[in-house]
Amino acid sequence: MATKSLSLDEELICSVCCEIFKDPVLLACSHSFCRSCVQQYWEQKSSRECPVCRRRSSIEHPPPNLVLKNIIESYFKQKSQSEAAEKSELCCSVHGEKLLLFCEDDQEVLCVVCQTSKKHRNHQLCPVEEAALDIKEQLKTALKPLKEKLEKFNEAKKQCEETVKHIENQAQHTEKQIKEEFEKLHQFLRDEEEARLAALREEEEQKSQRMKEKTENISKHVTTLSDRIRDIEEDLNNEDTKFLMDPEVLSGVLIDVAKHLGSLSFRVWEKMLHIVTYTPVTLDPNTAHPKLSVSDDLTSVRDTGVKKQLPDNTERFYRCVNVLGSEGFTSGKHSWEVEVGNKPKWTVGVVKESINRKGNISYSPENGFWVVILRNGNEYKACSSPLKYLTLKKKPQRIRVQLDYDRRKVSFFNPTDMSHIYTFTDTFTEKLFPFFSPCLNEDGTNPGAMKICPVKVSVTVNEM
Repeated sequence: MATKSLSLDEELICSVCCEIFKDPVLLACSHSFCRSCVQQYWEQKSSRECPVCRRRSSIEHPPPNLVLKNIIESYFKQKSQSEAAEKSELCCSVHGEKLLLFCEDDQEVLCVVCQTSKKHRNHQLCPVEEAALDIKEQLKTALKPLKEKLEKFNEAKKQCEETVKHIENQAQHTEKQIKEEFEKLHQFLRDEEEARLAALREEEEQKSQRMKEKTENISKHVTTLSDRIRDIEEDLNNEDTKFLMDPEVLSGVLIDVAKHLGSLSFRVWEKMLHIVTYTPVTLDPNTAHPKLSVSDDLTSVRDTGVKKQLPDNTERFYRCVNVLGSEGFTSGKHSWEVEVGNKPKWTVGVVKESINRKGNISYSPENGFWVVILRNGNEYKACSSPLKYLTLKKKPQRIRVQLDYDRRKVSFFNPTDMSHIYTFTDTFTEKLFPFFSPCLNEDGTNPGAMKICPVKVSVTVNEM
């Protein structure tokens, strides 16, 4: 018993003042200290760092550690009651008799003489042993909710630590993707720069060679003219104007600077359209069910059938294997195409922001879902009220979703021939998000990913 008490004493000691905590506070690093101790330590150090791990604190006034405070209070109460129980074996300071009784009214230990005094007359008395057992049971009862609360705090702390780790992984992966995308653009620009410099060098070489040939030709004419002049000087009557003509002046002999520099950045940007893509909807991986795998470019999603360890954040679907687009809409017209291929099961459409993401889902406009589904490879349904079975002339490989928020319509088409599939007409009262649900086959095999199709990007020059 003494060993356990000593161990508990050590656990409740502040590492700064080496005494039992007084008004304990909790730092972000999970270490606890007396409020006055940590404040004095920070004043001496002129910086807010943990006295144990030296981690800096961003909070000037750390929050109280209520769990630890309750434990300390319970500890002192238990210690006080334990000391009182031990004193029961002592003698009464007034009568010299053993303290064998406990007055429940006055919460005092008594001897057999004290019980006959006027002070304790008609009071409820019991043996000290019984009173001690009652107090211990009360302590156990009081300690249980504290332990449960401590367990919940530890679990919450663990979840927070796991979320922090996931955030770090997200940031590292996203940084890697950003660098790779920009490296592609940098490489394109380097290649384009080299190609244009090569074209410039080639033109320079061609035109320099042309001018060298012209210079050599002129030199020959100069030699011929010099010889002829000597002949003419010998015979002034022999005139020959052939060699007195001006040399031919060539056009286009200089570097075509305008060809190389004219609207250079625009021309390069125009060529970049062949290597960049644009999708009208980007998936939000923070909403994806743990069984879903979202591609690095956030344009496709598949059901892996294997549940990953991910934070159960508010946005994430928990029971149903769904994912949302990253951008919601509260007005205007919006459209996107989803490649569904030959998958036998899928769900696409739009949903309101406040849908149930943690429990079971019933697809209907009343629950905030305006979706079309395929089941069993050939059963197309519009999840209206009541459910409507659809008859399609041919199996679409893509589904085009058109949202006209202001006209209160969500329409679905086969983009191959723009044949109409179904249109919901309803009143929208909050933000709507694109909705996707890839499904495994009935035998548990993976039918492939659902992919948001890119749209063609073009450049138009408007003349003044």
